[in-house]
Amino acid sequence: MALDRWIALVLLSIFIVYGYTAWFTMDGGLAPFMRRNPIWPSTFPKVLSILGIAASIIILFGLEKSEEKIGEIDHRRLGDYFLGQAVLLLGLMVVYALCLRPLGFLFSSSAFLIIGSFILGERKWHIMISVALIATASVWYLVQEVLGIFLRPLPMFMGV
Repeated sequence: MALDRWIALVLLSIFIVYGYTAWFTMDGGLAPFMRRNPIWPSTFPKVLSILGIAASIIILFGLEKSEEKIGEIDHRRLGDYFLGQAVLLLGLMVVYALCLRPLGFLFSSSAFLIIGSFILGERKWHIMISVALIATASVWYLVQEVLGIFLRPLPMFMGV
């Protein structure tokens, strides 16, 4: 069996356990007034488990494969792939996680999106900066104002 199918089998088992937890154990401790709500804390995990199980089954049975034969990853030629970009993006994710609290959400997220798109090959700075700023501000507004979850927008030294 190919590597992608083994990974799909492992993910399928993880999503089944995740789905069982979401469907049968998460809602047991809900307060009585929350049981009448249309959306519960377990709604998003339930949707994720269903989508994950469906995607894993599609990969496991090979339904996503097209008529054309796409080559397998040749482990002897890893240097031919964009391994440097992948490692740089993983490092950038770690730096983003470490900078999120001290530098604030707006600066950290904007910098992450701009630098990440530069690593992936985008060179139109006006597009990178405008998309990063709009996306970051939109997510911050939705989380802070709509959901009511505090998300430090500015660096710690600014006192916010």
